[in-house]
Amino acid sequence: MKVFISAGEDSGDQYGAALVSVLQRRWGPSAFFGCAGPRLRGAGVHPVVSAERLAVVGLVEVVGHLPRIYGDFRRLYRAARQERPDLAILIDSPDFHLRLAAKLARLQIPVVYLIAPQVWAWRQWRVKQMRRVITRLLCIFPFEEEFFNKRGVPAVYIGHPLAEATRPSLSRQEFFRKHRLAAERPLIAVLPGSRQGEAARHLPLLLDTIRQLNTWRAMTFVVAASRSTGKNFYARHAAGSGVLVIESDTHNLLAHCDLALVASGTATVEAALLGTPMVTFYRVHPVTWILGKWLVDVPFLSMVNLLAGRKIVPELIQSEFTPARLAEEARRLIEDSERARQMRCALAEVAERLDTGTGVIERAADVCEAVLTSARQVRPQVRPAAENEVRSW
Repeated sequence: MKVFISAGEDSGDQYGAALVSVLQRRWGPSAFFGCAGPRLRGAGVHPVVSAERLAVVGLVEVVGHLPRIYGDFRRLYRAARQERPDLAILIDSPDFHLRLAAKLARLQIPVVYLIAPQVWAWRQWRVKQMRRVITRLLCIFPFEEEFFNKRGVPAVYIGHPLAEATRPSLSRQEFFRKHRLAAERPLIAVLPGSRQGEAARHLPLLLDTIRQLNTWRAMTFVVAASRSTGKNFYARHAAGSGVLVIESDTHNLLAHCDLALVASGTATVEAALLGTPMVTFYRVHPVTWILGKWLVDVPFLSMVNLLAGRKIVPELIQSEFTPARLAEEARRLIEDSERARQMRCALAEVAERLDTGTGVIERAADVCEAVLTSARQVRPQVRPAAENEVRSW
């Protein structure tokens, strides 16, 4: 069995690794290759391209990286053309993966796309392309299945992978003891973003916010470093700030903190699943923001608010994201316990909507198997290399 798999985001790398593990268990030894981050590599995926090279966000920010990204695109396409895998699994990163899906479709390689592109929010013209190139779309938000099926894209809602995986492994006392935290001080989690580019953009504003909050009250601030940023990044960019940086312990941090300052993205969903009061923020290049405003058609930018259908967490986006505003919103939630309690109740409703009560990754694997079975009935497999071998590029 040969499977091409590609994930360009830290969260996609996490979901992909879990899916590969399930498929390996079901199918036995199989050859997985493609664009892989540390978790996918750890699961046995041969990295034609390292996923860390694709972690760039923004319409303008990506421009300087285009030559390298295009080179990686060509390497992945060349690998797929040479190996002719039985199946392709593409995870998130629609700007990159929808173009790659078009190439794979021309090779008659069935494409399972995990994490539906948010075309319901912007660039709905992409639906036409998705109809042509995606064999099956796996949706992680409940409203997406109906949206895509109505528009001719075969979609299945599988639930959100984080609904099952987002659990603390330590008690509050154990977590505080492990990281030598002062129990008498409020604990504030700081999540600047999973990519170095966005973290570097947000960090100066966050450090200024921390300085303002510390003049009001003594608190403990802990930055959660993603795998793609790492602790060394913050050691360089936040030296002397007094913040503690931890890695690979985000769920415990979010579960036991009093408040989280979270960059809009997957981390807000994790915080919601753990019932953590939060303030969300985000900034992009000014030109990206101007262009994006013409393309985006949603009432909120935070997925937590979109899922709730109302504003339950503050959103400080672009010019509204200032240290003064962020510190003000944080103080309100720390001072007003009733406000924090109401937010927790609303977050619990969001968490309930995301939990399907069944194995999300197992359901994704079921769809992969169904697509593979159907494809084998349509076309014979031509193998340029021996079974379960992957070339080096």
